[in-house]
Amino acid sequence: MFDLELSYSILLVLCLVAACGFEFVNGFHDTANAVATVIYTNSLKPWVAVVWSGICNFLGVLFSGITVAVGIINLLPVESLVDQNIAHGLAMVMALLFSAIFWNLLTWYYGIPCSSSHTLIASILGVGIAYALLPGTGEAAVDWSQAKKIGLSLLISPLIGFTMTIIMMFLIRVLTRKTKHADNLFKEPKKDTPPPAWIRSILILTSTAVSFSHGSNDGQKGVGLVMLILIGIVPSYFALNTGESPQAFVQSNQTIELILQKVNPEPLSESGKKSLAASLALTQDLHPHLAAASINDVPKDERFLIRKDVMLIDRNVRDLLEAPELNLSETDQVTLKASTKKLRKLIDYSPCWVVVMIALSIGLGTMVGWKRIVKTIGEKIGKEHLNYAQGASSELVAASTIGLSSLYGWPVSTTQVLSSGIAGSMVANKGVKNLQIETVRNIMLAWFLTLPVVMILSGTLFLLFRSIF
Repeated sequence: MFDLELSYSILLVLCLVAACGFEFVNGFHDTANAVATVIYTNSLKPWVAVVWSGICNFLGVLFSGITVAVGIINLLPVESLVDQNIAHGLAMVMALLFSAIFWNLLTWYYGIPCSSSHTLIASILGVGIAYALLPGTGEAAVDWSQAKKIGLSLLISPLIGFTMTIIMMFLIRVLTRKTKHADNLFKEPKKDTPPPAWIRSILILTSTAVSFSHGSNDGQKGVGLVMLILIGIVPSYFALNTGESPQAFVQSNQTIELILQKVNPEPLSESGKKSLAASLALTQDLHPHLAAASINDVPKDERFLIRKDVMLIDRNVRDLLEAPELNLSETDQVTLKASTKKLRKLIDYSPCWVVVMIALSIGLGTMVGWKRIVKTIGEKIGKEHLNYAQGASSELVAASTIGLSSLYGWPVSTTQVLSSGIAGSMVANKGVKNLQIETVRNIMLAWFLTLPVVMILSGTLFLLFRSIF
């Protein structure tokens, strides 16, 4: 398989199965985020809710693109980490998978709504930092600008969930105050009695939206994980987008080169001069490679190097565009940015079979193992039973936040956003005293521990596996 020895082929298959396992665990770990409200308000029977949520998660992965997946891939520059060494690629992949799956299963077992996104990103950072500690490492193994962007999205999204749900609860209360529905909305659901049809429709709609948006964001992280595996272990086959013709990128590469030639290097800092010189050299190096009629015509041992060149051009151009002393017109800067973005399409992709595989994994995972965390979300965050207004407002805010984040390529945690939203709805109803402090403390403790614990675990495993392989 892919020109690998039998032992490496088996390990590749096992790694892909483990990646599907991670998304399967992600599915049943995060199912509660979508179905807790419809189950605890008696809007849907539990198994109807989880099966419907699984279908929506599947569709979310299938139709959401790969913007978030690309962000995950770019967080760990595989080009600098594995250097076409299959053993090093396996060490990276196995460390990522083992640490992420272990922490997900551990927090699920104790019924703690912990973020699968947080876990995966912590695993990636741990491997990157461990690599940087190796002797003779000459370049960074983490794209820290991408890490900062992801960190901010993970930090801000729960605050948005908490705050916007309080505002949404206030608006619902004000708008329905003088209507006959006010009591129904804020009343604890009667046991085994479904809500009025219009309330039930709203709750099912918001649950559907959360399920779809969960698939569109969390599913893409699984796609990114599989691409890290494929690029790390068999770069000759997956380093470049075989669905594109190299000749389609000749114009973009030439445009980048022509604009960079206009730059006066004198005012630039030393790092700026290096970025400019390196970018010009790389664009010139790419010209003969892009002359091929198809990716299949490019020698296998050169494909990984082409990917590395494109990544370095993109990184150097970004650094140059941020330099205040860059003497380029605004038009040239816009064109340079657009041409670099177009060139990246040669490497930013995912095969259809990867997307379908992850969609099935998260969809099936959504249908099992949901009870532990549903109970935490439905009963233990607040001191009162979840009512209709709380369920609808928290899920509406969560679906909107996650959907917008997926659109802009920001990885966020469905768990964090929705748990924060439910906490906000409890506070909006009766103040902070309405929260079960012990549960909230456990959830926050898991959130804060995830990053350091998983980083240390994945970094340690990476160094261990490298020494073994």
